[in-house]
Amino acid sequence: MNPELMRLAEEIAERLRSRGERVAIAESSAGGLISSALLAVPGASRYFLGGAIVYTLQARQSLVGVTQEHMDAAGIRSSSEPYAALLAERIRDQHGADWGLAETGAAGPTGNRYGDAAGHTCIAVDGPARSVRTVETGDDDRADNMVRFAAAAMAEFINTLDANPMVA
Repeated sequence: MNPELMRLAEEIAERLRSRGERVAIAESSAGGLISSALLAVPGASRYFLGGAIVYTLQARQSLVGVTQEHMDAAGIRSSSEPYAALLAERIRDQHGADWGLAETGAAGPTGNRYGDAAGHTCIAVDGPARSVRTVETGDDDRADNMVRFAAAAMAEFINTLDANPMVA
């Protein structure tokens, strides 16, 4: 396991356990790295409710219940901040979690069909507080971007937790 991802996972685990809160994850181009890092920390069952790798249209529909019709009606597309926010909300709701964390992007070596370059991802946190941001690595190395996307998502989650008082 990547040492940086493990460090971030341990920080998240500590915060969630101390707060008595739980998270669910929806990730795409991070390919499960967020979930695997969180699950690698002993005691994960106390704070990790589940995760989904929402990598295809079929996965989006079956795992988080978002159809193309829903996307069209909302005027959103994949690999965007509104889509990341929707994923975070849906995964949180489906699992009954306190927090939902989502990531969606283009790891590389090429961009996606929406015109986003390789190294583009959008991250969202949904819960007692919300945050959304876009990360552009400027790199087309797929494996490196996957790790960087996971680390960015986990760091964003920590920042959102730290900026938000505990849910009692």
